[in-house]
Amino acid sequence: MVGRTTFGLLPSTASLPLALMKISIPTGYFERVRLLHIVLSVLLLVGLLPLALAGWLLSGRSANELRAIEGRYQEQLVQNKARQIELYGQRYRDVVSGLASAFELAGGVRVLGDEGSDQRLQKAVMQDPNLIALAILPVSGTPHVAYKPDVIGRDEADERVGAVLARMSESGLVIGRPTIIRSSQEMSLTVAAPVMGSSGKGEVVAAVVAVVSFQEVFKVVQQETAASERELLDRGVPVIFVVDTDARVVAHPDASVAFAERPMSDLKVVQDWLEAGAQVQSALAPFTVERDGRKVTMLGAYATAALDRHSRLGVISIQDERAALGSVTEMRRQTLLISLFAATFVFLIGFLFAKQLTQPVHDLAAAAQRIASGDFSRRIDVRSRTELGDLGKSFNTMTDQVERYIEDLRHAANENKELFLGTVKALAAAIDGKDPYTRGHSERVARFSVAIAERLNLPDDEIETLRVSALLHDVGKIGIDDAILKKPAALTKEEYEMMKQHPQKGYKIMSNIPAMRDFLSGIHMHHEMLNGNGYPQGLSGDQIPMQARIVSVADSFDAMTTERPYQSAMKFEDALREIKNFVGTRYDERVVEALVEACDAGQITPGRVRLSQRAKDRAAQVASEAA
Repeated sequence: MVGRTTFGLLPSTASLPLALMKISIPTGYFERVRLLHIVLSVLLLVGLLPLALAGWLLSGRSANELRAIEGRYQEQLVQNKARQIELYGQRYRDVVSGLASAFELAGGVRVLGDEGSDQRLQKAVMQDPNLIALAILPVSGTPHVAYKPDVIGRDEADERVGAVLARMSESGLVIGRPTIIRSSQEMSLTVAAPVMGSSGKGEVVAAVVAVVSFQEVFKVVQQETAASERELLDRGVPVIFVVDTDARVVAHPDASVAFAERPMSDLKVVQDWLEAGAQVQSALAPFTVERDGRKVTMLGAYATAALDRHSRLGVISIQDERAALGSVTEMRRQTLLISLFAATFVFLIGFLFAKQLTQPVHDLAAAAQRIASGDFSRRIDVRSRTELGDLGKSFNTMTDQVERYIEDLRHAANENKELFLGTVKALAAAIDGKDPYTRGHSERVARFSVAIAERLNLPDDEIETLRVSALLHDVGKIGIDDAILKKPAALTKEEYEMMKQHPQKGYKIMSNIPAMRDFLSGIHMHHEMLNGNGYPQGLSGDQIPMQARIVSVADSFDAMTTERPYQSAMKFEDALREIKNFVGTRYDERVVEALVEACDAGQITPGRVRLSQRAKDRAAQVASEAA
C-alpha cells in the first residue's frame, strides 16, 4: 500500500490539536478511568477476596475429603460385593463337591441305578431356584442328567457339561467361565467335581457337574432403580459390574450389556485389575474416560472374587467424580452467589464514593478532549476549594495560550506544506527541463497517477503521497549525463544501461532524507515488472508496492502519448490497447482497469486530466486550512 503523507516537517493542520495534546489528553482520560477502577478494585478486593478465597479453599478441602470418603466407600463396596459372589460360588462348590464326596463314600454312582433315582435328581434340581442342571456322569455307564427345560435344553446342557469335563482332571473341582444360555438368555456358571474310585489308585470313576444360575450375581450388582448406566453416572451413583479374566462383562445393572458380553478393556480400572491379577485383592483406581467428546474424571475401584484357584472374577465400580462431588459444586455455587451479592453491594457503594471523588477530574478530561478535537471555545467550571479548583483555573489559562499557539502553528504548517510541494514541483520541473522532449512529463505522470488512485478508491493521504512520489519518480536523472538525456536518437545498449540506473540513483539521493521515506517505492520501483523482468531489482508480483505499480502505468502511458526524438506519439486508443497487452506481465490488471475507466469517463483525455469532485474537495479543504 502507499504510505501515509507526513511531509517530514510538521503535522497536517487538521491534526495539530491532537498532535499537541497527544500526551496529556489520553493520559488524563485514562487517569480518570484508572482512578475510578482503582477505588472500586480496592473495595472489591478488601471486601470479597478473603470471602471468596476462604470459600474456595474450604470447598476444595471438602472436595478432597469427600473424594477420599467416596473412594473408601467404593473400595469397601466392591470388597463386600466380591465376598458375596465368593460365598455364592462357595455354596455351589460345596454342593457339587459334597455330592462327589457322597458318591465316593457310597463306592461309586451305582446307587443311581435304583428305581426312582432320576426322579429324585430332577426333583432336587427343580427345588433349587439357582440350579439349572445337574449331571452325574460315570466313566462307564449311563449318564444321569436333570435340568429345567424352561431354562436350558438337553443339547445345550450336554454342551456345557462337555466343555467343563474337557478341563477336568483328578486335581479337583473345576469352575467354567460364566456364559449365556442361548435358549433363555440367562447367564450361568458351570461347576464340576470328579468322583474318585475306592481302589486308592487315584482313578476318576465319575463326575458331578452343576449348571448354576448367575442371577444372584446380577442381584448383587443391581441398583434399586431401573435407570441406565448413563443416568446412574449422571446422578453420581456408583455403577458396579463384574468382568471375567477376558475383560468381558458377565454381570451388569443393565442386563443387555452382560448378555452382549461387551468387553470393558478400554476402561483403565479394568486394565488395572487385569494387571494386578491375584496379587491385589482390591484397590482404588481413579481414571478418566471420554464422554460426549470431553474428558471426564471417574472414581474407580476393583476387587477380586476368587471362585477357586483358577477362576477369578473382577468386581468393578465406577462413579462420575463431578456428580459424586455435587455437594461441593453446590457449596461453590452458593459461595459464588454470596460473593456476587457482596460484590454488587460493594460496587454500588464504591461507585457513588468514587464518582464524587473523580467528577472534577472527569470534567477536566472532557474539556481536554474537546480541545484535542479542535474546540477551544469551552472552558471548565470546577467549583472546589481544594487543589482541584486551582487546577481548573490553571487549565483555563493554559487553554487560552494553547489556542493562540495552535493558530500560529496552523499558519506555519500550511506555509511549510506549500513550501514543500513547491520545492517538489520545482525539482520535477528542473529534471524535466534537462530534456525538452520530456518537459511537463513528471506533472502529467502525477496527474495520471492521482486519477488512477481515485478510481482504486485509495485513501486521501495515500493519494497525496502517490502524487509526490510520481512528481519525483525521475529525480535520479539528475545523475545521468546530459548527452544521454538529450540525445535526439535511440540510445545505444551501453547508453540504455546507463539510463536504467536512474531509479537507483534517485533512491540513493532521496533515501538520505528521512522525510522522503514514504515516496521511495514510486521512485525506486516504477520500472519493475510483474513477471520479474524489470529493473533495478527484478522484483515480481506482490513484491512490487501499489505506489510503484501505479506510477509505472502512468509513466508508460505518458511516454506513449507524447512526442519523443526516437518515436512519434501514439494515438490515445492505441496507447491504451498497448498497455492492455502487457497486463499480467508488466502491469497490474487493477491499475490498468482503473486507467481505462478514467479514460472512458473522460477524466483523462489527450493532453489533460480533469479534476474529479474528490480532488476538488481536497483542494478546497487545503485552501480553507491555509485561510
